[in-house]
Order: sequence, then C-alpha cells, then structure tokens
Amino acid sequence: MPINPIQFQASLSLPEFMRLYTSQQQCEDALVVTRWPQGWRCPRYEGAHHWCTRDGHGRRLWQCAACDYQCSVTAGTIFEHTRLPLPKWFLALYLISQSKNGISALALRRQLGVSYKAAWLLKHKVLEVMRMRDESRPLCGRVEIDDAYLGGERTGHAHGGRGALNKTAFVAAVQTDERQRPQRMRLTPVVGFTNEAIEQWAGKALAAGAQVISDGTACFARVSQVGASHERHVTGGGRQAAQLPAFKWVNTMLGNVKMALAATYHGIKHSKYGARYLAEFAYRFNRRHDLAALPMRLLRAAATTKPQPMRIIRTPERVPAIWG
Repeated sequence: MPINPIQFQASLSLPEFMRLYTSQQQCEDALVVTRWPQGWRCPRYEGAHHWCTRDGHGRRLWQCAACDYQCSVTAGTIFEHTRLPLPKWFLALYLISQSKNGISALALRRQLGVSYKAAWLLKHKVLEVMRMRDESRPLCGRVEIDDAYLGGERTGHAHGGRGALNKTAFVAAVQTDERQRPQRMRLTPVVGFTNEAIEQWAGKALAAGAQVISDGTACFARVSQVGASHERHVTGGGRQAAQLPAFKWVNTMLGNVKMALAATYHGIKHSKYGARYLAEFAYRFNRRHDLAALPMRLLRAAATTKPQPMRIIRTPERVPAIWG
C-alpha cells in the first residue's frame, strides 16, 4: 500500500521547537519579526523612525519619534495584557497546531503548567484566531455541502432529533479539485436550515461561480442567489445515502470531525463555542500540506489579530453525543 505523503511528511519536532523558542527573548524576537517583517511602524502615525526603551517591568517598548506613542510587541494582538510568558504561548500554538485531533484545555493545562481557566482562555483566543482567519476565505470550484448537527443528547432530555434544543446546526462544505480530491473545508454554524440562513451562509462561504453539490435539502437551492450553480441529489436517508460518490469527501470530513471531537473532549456543553471547535479542525485541515510551517503560520495570524477579550466559563468541555 503506498504511503500517504501528507500523513508521513516531516514536521517540526518538539525538541527542535523547544530549541528555537525556549526563552522569553527568543519568542519576543520571533514575534517582532512576524509582526513587523518590514520593520516597526507606528500604529497611529505610520512612521518608521523610533527608538526602543523599557518600562518599569523591564519589557521592551517601541516609541515613535514623531508622536511619542509607545507600544510593546504584544500590544494590539491576542497576547495583549497576558500574564503568561511568551514561551508558554508559543508552546500552546505548537500543541494546538500539531495535534491532529486537537488538544483539550485540560490537557493544555497539564502541558503548560497553568491553571485551567488560563488554559481555557488561551485556547479559545487561539481558536478565535483560527475561526477569523478562515472566515474571509470563501470556497470556490466544486463544493460538496451537507447539513449536520453538533450535540443532541443529554441525560434527562428525552427529546432528540433535529428539534433538540441542545443541538447546534452547521453547514459542512468541502472544496475539491478537478480530480475531486479535497482541498479546503468550512464548518459553519447556522441558526437553522432555512432559506434565509443558507443564503446568508452562501454569501460569506462561497465565491461567485462555485459549483455546489448537495442532497435534497430544499434550502440549499438558495446558493444560486449568490451566483453559485447548484446540483441537487435526492438521496433519502441511511448509510447507503451517505456513501454516494458525489458526497464522498463531505461525509468523510464529518466522520473525521466526529471522531476527533469525541476523542479529544469530554464534550462541548456550550453551543455558543461550537464555531470555534469546528474552525479549529478546519484550520488544521486546510493547512495540512505543510505541518512544519503551521506553528509559525498560526503565530503570524495571532500577531495580526486584534485582542479577543472574553469571559471565562466555569464549566468544562463536554462531549457532543449525537451527530446529524
């Protein structure tokens, strides 16, 4: 059996990563180069003339010569106001980007040696970066889509099915090439499978001219409203319908997402965070061809994303029980 070149590609090993990004100075230097590859620019004045100084805590500051504005390398990024040293952030970026099935906040807490709340908040900041990064990149060409649900069953809840209150509806979409091999994917929560929701989803997720392949779900016809063509296959239900060649990759990806989330998390209790967990899986899949570069690509995304404040919840992750 031939070796899968993607699965067996060389990546950045943990010892090599630790050699490069162990100290605060190493991580700060890497962040400076990543954030300002053409040299420092004043966020307010856009001027390049500056000098460096340090604050009372010894942190390096850049001061604009024109307007005297000062900033640190973490200001204006998701690292802003962090109390964690940069090496812990860098290690978190490495673990999140290199774990095929993801890493839970609890496991991240153990690896980083921080509190659960700190690990949870750090993880969700990074997941939000992943979500925002792919949100602006619509799918094009041939795209397989399907309706799916995150969650659906909890102890004490007898009512299941599509109407279950604890389900999160989302659209799974996979872009394929001319040989129908998977290229990119999007997993996007929607308020429901209505005409309005799907038209709104299509306007953000699909490029004009995309060729959409869907099952018989009526609302998917609304993708034509944004300039996409639509090929509809009425499949019925059951295992046989899920194995149709036209939907090979979208069904494969849904199966992989299901196994990844169930293997990594005890669950996702709060549906409002479902978009981030789904985006985490899609982000890694869309960049799977170069695992060695993935940590630094994620660092670049984090360094160019504005601060993402959020409240810390007290309840841990819990496993989604049923998938549509």
